[in-house]
Amino acid sequence: MFKGMIRLSGIVVLMCSTFSTMSWADSGKQVYTGTLGKMPIVLEVNADGSEGRYFYQKYRKDLVLSGSKEGETLVLEEGDQRYGENEPLPTIRLQPKPNGWAGEWTSPKGKVLKVELQQANLPQVPAETLPYLVRLHDKAPYEYLRLQGMKLTQGKTETFMGYTLQWWSEPQSKAELFEVVSGYSAEERQRINQQLMGRLWQEVVGYYGCFANYADAYYSQISQPLWMTPSVMSVRVSTEYFCGGAYPDQTNEALNLDTKTGKSLTLDDVLWVGQGRPLHYEENYDAYISSSDSFTAYSDYRSKELAPWLVAQLVKLYPNEMTITLEGENDCGYDEDDRWQFPSWYFTEKGIKLEPSFPHVAAVCGNVGWSVLPYSLVKLHPGGVALQLP
Repeated sequence: MFKGMIRLSGIVVLMCSTFSTMSWADSGKQVYTGTLGKMPIVLEVNADGSEGRYFYQKYRKDLVLSGSKEGETLVLEEGDQRYGENEPLPTIRLQPKPNGWAGEWTSPKGKVLKVELQQANLPQVPAETLPYLVRLHDKAPYEYLRLQGMKLTQGKTETFMGYTLQWWSEPQSKAELFEVVSGYSAEERQRINQQLMGRLWQEVVGYYGCFANYADAYYSQISQPLWMTPSVMSVRVSTEYFCGGAYPDQTNEALNLDTKTGKSLTLDDVLWVGQGRPLHYEENYDAYISSSDSFTAYSDYRSKELAPWLVAQLVKLYPNEMTITLEGENDCGYDEDDRWQFPSWYFTEKGIKLEPSFPHVAAVCGNVGWSVLPYSLVKLHPGGVALQLP
């Protein structure tokens, strides 16, 4: 584990005398810390009081709030009645005070607890903090505060393609990922591990976000190294979840890295069949990653240039597979452009493995083992990042 990772992974709270500016207040949400009864809580609420959420620091899981303002009084109901149950709910009534709120929580049976809240002040983060946690600190302080004090559990050590991997997991969410402890230079390992540990904490945030939407939610995540070389690496992050809605779902995403810089790679960084400078648009559930290119330009390129080109190449390479009809299923339509506009992908020994996108009802069509674009073809259409490919 590289120097400083214990503090990075363990989210150790460092109290500083200088506090950061609350730039996140401009988003229209305010974050407060305080107590409900004797229990420490963190609460986030919209400026108009229409909705919010809070968690007990002991349990970390969200309780949903909805309400309104009655003059200066903020009235919030705790709970979700999305199915029209119309049952009595706990109520929080708050009066403004300098830099916060004070009031009472009342249960449907009449139990009353005192509530004291003050606007959250977050300590400045140490210089060696994971970039992902810095983004949470600056852009999503509610989530940053949720992670405070959480620690990772050390797991097995294994060797993959000549590289030594140390696994870590977060006990509550059971999210897991590894860091690289040998096989790259110390500087490369530090940059790579910042990405890997940042993604692990993203999964923890995703776990709690899922339970915020649905009390009977289910969220399970596992990871797997796919390919590692001196220049690139790919890691699969698979998630099965049910966060409310009609049915459960699952994702199989790949985290692809330039191991020399530690930066994440998009498909357009590796393969570009358009005109002009390759775009770099990161479409990621991490909402705190900004992109240098607009989604409109990115979407136009993917639909009008990349997808038709990929279909043409794959039809040449895999003519039978591209027109296959699965037994008991409708035609998967692999030769249709929209299946390849936003494919997931990762590095393999022989080329880039592309995985078509399908809606949940046709998810079986996405399980293909043949859709590899050979490196010999990829090298003829290099993307925006100079890489050493086989």
